[in-house]
Amino acid sequence: MEQYERLKQLVEAAAEDVSKATGGNKAAGTRVRKAMQDVKAAAQEVRKRILEVRAETEG
Repeated sequence: MEQYERLKQLVEAAAEDVSKATGGNKAAGTRVRKAMQDVKAAAQEVRKRILEVRAETEG
């Protein structure tokens, strides 16, 4: 499912900035917060798609 793959890519892309942010880099922290908003939206898309798949298989 492409939505799930996008979600994984977003999380992986944020990994380096997470490390920097925990080291005290404020700019990296801002980038992580932005990335987490994108992750949240992508996770919602995955959830929506899973519900659609379930509805298709039941109906």
